[in-house]
This record gives sequence, structure tokens and C-alpha cells, in this order.
Amino acid sequence: MHEMGKKAVLIGCNYKGTKAELKGCVNDVWRMHKCLIHYYGFLDEDITILIDTDSSYTQPTGKNIRSAMSRLLRSAQPGDVLFIHYSGHGTRLPAETGDEDDTTGYDECIVPTDMNLITDEDFREFVAKVPKDCRITIVSDSCHSGGLIELAKEQIGESTHEGEPISSPGFKNFLHRTGEGTLEPRDIDKELGELNHGDHSYMKNRSLSLSTLIDILKEKTGEDDVEIGKIRPTLFYIFGEDASPKVKNFIKFFWNKVQLGGDESGGHSGILGLVNNLAHGLLNYKLSDSDEENDDPAKRTPEAYATSTKHNIVERGILLSGCQTDQTSADASPHGNPDEAYGAFSNAIQAIIAETGGVVTNRQLVLKARKKLLRQGYTQKPGLYCSDDHASAPFVC
Repeated sequence: MHEMGKKAVLIGCNYKGTKAELKGCVNDVWRMHKCLIHYYGFLDEDITILIDTDSSYTQPTGKNIRSAMSRLLRSAQPGDVLFIHYSGHGTRLPAETGDEDDTTGYDECIVPTDMNLITDEDFREFVAKVPKDCRITIVSDSCHSGGLIELAKEQIGESTHEGEPISSPGFKNFLHRTGEGTLEPRDIDKELGELNHGDHSYMKNRSLSLSTLIDILKEKTGEDDVEIGKIRPTLFYIFGEDASPKVKNFIKFFWNKVQLGGDESGGHSGILGLVNNLAHGLLNYKLSDSDEENDDPAKRTPEAYATSTKHNIVERGILLSGCQTDQTSADASPHGNPDEAYGAFSNAIQAIIAETGGVVTNRQLVLKARKKLLRQGYTQKPGLYCSDDHASAPFVC
């Protein structure tokens, strides 16, 4: 009989030396590493670490994060406990053309160090592949993390988009959207520099604004015409086959549009022209093979393009988010000491686990974290997204 295994992937992105620099994310990873071993019986060799402050560790790029998550799935046996912790920036993009987000109107994303975004649908597709009788817990101490597992049931939180879904703009208008105002979350707090916050002389939020993301993508590509509507094509141009499956799905849509127009250049210059040429050269045969009328699901590879088909509510995943989908999470340093910096949510989790000896349910942990953060003066509200059974289950195992 298989003995229950406990396996974890811990990801910390400090983005040192970039416009996106944070201070506490890698510290969060090491504290969680110690916690899993001390309180929950994980073995060091079963914990994969991805951090960007030490070159001897695997770097948390988009490709490396996806590979680590895929290996976690491949190694899983029925009954295993799986755990993922992510500390770093979050961002959210307006929902794709023709793919209105069912819950928030945005694609919530985590931000690997190379900016190769991983979307909420990518996470949902990942959780859907978790073997039966396994449980996976994901802690995301990042901004806009409330919607990170698409279609997971909201137990504690206010992340579900109320009212009419945000409508998808036309294809042409989508590609040429500019401006930040209406696309930023309403509690963006702007990008916080240094400020006094209780006992903390440094605090920054873990939200990568679209303007900062665009600036970094411009630097990576050397192209000046990157704008909000061109973020996904730009990601495909930079990362190609290593881009998010959802990004590749959007490129399929884009490529088909320009081909239907009978103009291989698509009438585009700059980044869109480059992307179209790349799609034509690299993906022509793949995109043709996966046209809907000829699509044979049996022939798809595990990393095939994401589809817009909505699955049932995700049952095997448990998400503990640092905040709601329209909120930011804090990166703070007590007394301004970066060596002791942390994510506010991660710090609250560690304090609660120490207080309870690790014996706490998912619901209790999130409710206690909400109270603790409120007392400390933070506005972010952690959330819990999972099935009813998992809400009352013990945290981790």
C-alpha cells in the first residue's frame, strides 16, 4: 500500500535590481520551508525551492515554475499531500477577446522573474490534473491572488465579479487599448514607495502595475509600441513555446484572424508584425492541426494550447490568497531591515501556525489571518477558495 507522500514547491521572487524589486519574498519561502519540515513532517528532499537571490537554486522563471509544478504532478500518487507557496508580484490583465472571465473580468496572473506570466486558467488547468484522492494546497502571497484558481468556490472572500461580466472589446480595439486608469484595480494603493506603516518603515505592494510590466517588456524586446492590448502577443514574441498556454491560445485566435484576412503580415508593423511572422513560421502546422473541426483531443500533448472551455468547479485545489482579486498584498520590513522583510500574509500564517502548533483548519487560518492583519493596520483581506469539505480540513495535512 502506498504510504502518503508530502511534496512541495516553494517559489520566491524578489526581482532584485529591477523596477519590480521586492524584499520579503525569498524570506517567506525559507520560513515556509522550515515550517513544513517542523510542523507538517515534510522531508527536505521533497521540497523544491525556486528563488532568484541565489544562483545555486533554480531560478523562478515562467518555464521553470511550470516545470516544477508539472514534476510535482507527475510524482504524485493517490493520497499524497501536495503544497505550493508563491511569494512575488501578481498582476491582472483585461480578459481576452472572446473569453470573458467568468468571475472577475480579468486574468489574474503571477509574475515570474522573467515576466513570463502564469494565468489563473493555467492554475485551474494544473489543479484539474491533480490525481484523485490527492489534495493540493496553494498559498499565494501576491496581489490580485483571490482569483488565482479560476472557478474555485469562494469560501471566504469578495473576489467574485458582481453584476454583468466585463464585456470583451472587439479584436481591433483590444489590440489598441492604452491608458491605465480603468484597467487598474480600484484599491491599487498606487505603487507604494517607502512609508511609515505601524512598526514598519518600509512597505511596498506586491502588485506589478501594467505600466511597469509594459516598461519591462519594452526593455526586453527593444520595441516601443508595446501597450495594454499587445501584452499577450509580446509575451509570445519573447517566450514562444514557453509562454503560458493561455497566451498561446490567444495567439491562435490572433493568427487565425490575420490569416482569414488573406494578408500574411496582417497589416501590422512593430510587435504585432513580428508576432505574426513568428506565429506563421513556428506555429503554422500546430495551429492548423488544432483547428476546431479537426481537433482530436487524444492527440493533444499535456502542454497543448489552453482552451476557453469552462470546467466544473475545481474540487481538488485549495487556495489561500493574500488578498482579494482587486486588492494588493504588502511586502514589509520591520524597522526598515530588509533582512527581516516578509509578506504580511505569509508573516500572519507563520504567527498563527506557531500559536496553534500547526493544528488549524483552512477556514480558521484565513479568518485568523484576516483579524491579525486588520489589527496590524493592513487593508488586504485574505481569502479561501476550495470545496466545502476542504474548508474545514486541516491546513496542509
